Amino acid sequence: MKNILVVDDDSSMRNLLVEYLSQHAFHASAVENSRQVSRHMTAEETDLVIVDLNLGEEDGLQIVRNLSTKSDIPIIIISGDRLDEADKVMGFELGATDYVTKPFGLTELLARIKVALRERPERKAENHNKVYLFDGWRLSTRHRRLRDAAGAETKLTAGEFNLLTAFLKSPRQILSREQLLLATRIYDQEIYDRSVDVLILRLRRKLEQDASNPRYIRTERGAGYIFDIDVQVEGSRVRLQ
Repeated sequence: MKNILVVDDDSSMRNLLVEYLSQHAFHASAVENSRQVSRHMTAEETDLVIVDLNLGEEDGLQIVRNLSTKSDIPIIIISGDRLDEADKVMGFELGATDYVTKPFGLTELLARIKVALRERPERKAENHNKVYLFDGWRLSTRHRRLRDAAGAETKLTAGEFNLLTAFLKSPRQILSREQLLLATRIYDQEIYDRSVDVLILRLRRKLEQDASNPRYIRTERGAGYIFDIDVQVEGSRVRLQ
């Protein structure tokens, strides 16, 4: 049975979602703020988190950011007030898997949850416990840690981690936005182009000395992006190219 955590300061919404999900073979729990999120995540294994962006004095986007930097648990954002495209893009950029606007049907939310929980066995097998090396950088897929040549850690959101992993698996190959969309688990077709571009920019700022003149992630106009540097897998003599 999958465990779902609902983060919402509206008690009626919390109760509604917990009751509905419990009726559909999920173990559902609910909290109302970031402090309770931290306690819950420490005490219980969680498979998916639903976060309302409007939490009174707190910003749900900050909770999304904190969750996505610590794990790759799917996060579904729900919002009734913040409907601008910029908020959606920001949510995906910070690591959300999906974005649902209120009012929404419970059956629709259930379908989106099932999609978000659907695992890709091939990705899990390929990414498990690998360490990629490139130009002094080191990315551990098991621990989800990126370190530079000096050993300093660079924090990545879930979207940034998945995007970088996609590049490292296919260096010196042009990857289309559609391929990167799948790799980063962004499902909103209406805005995915901009979402991918925003993630690329954020990743460049973290990797490149000069993000405006990138060495690693180059744009191939009309085609997509290319990670233009050799990559090795630690413990393997094979160079990916």
